[in-house]
Amino acid sequence: MDLILGYLGLGLMLGLAGIGSCYGTTIAGTAAEGALKKDPSKASGYMVLSALPATQGLYGFVAFLMTKDKLADPTLGPLMFGIGLGVGIVCLFSAIRQGKVCAAGIQGLAQGHDVQTNTMIYAALPEFYAILALVASLMV
Repeated sequence: MDLILGYLGLGLMLGLAGIGSCYGTTIAGTAAEGALKKDPSKASGYMVLSALPATQGLYGFVAFLMTKDKLADPTLGPLMFGIGLGVGIVCLFSAIRQGKVCAAGIQGLAQGHDVQTNTMIYAALPEFYAILALVASLMV
């Protein structure tokens, strides 16, 4: 049972982080598509902002790779479940919220405002918590 919990935790870590990145990039990408109709000259800025929520999926993958070997000891299964669930949930919500921040920035760019740098700073704030979850998973 402990081993099953461990594998379930790893799956949740990878799966939830990936789902969050899918949603976050879709939210920002949808805004970018609308913004392209308004001002296609800023396509590269839209693309950068649209890609930012993808990093949480990478954090989930890195945490997965760095912790999967702990299941060599099946008694660590419940611990791995907790780590996986924690990292997965943090990355899920962080990516979705970051996508919304990036979407707002994309809309601002399309309206002619110079908000690229500020949006990247604001987008780093929800990302910070995904980084904390990754670091915490590696410290356990």
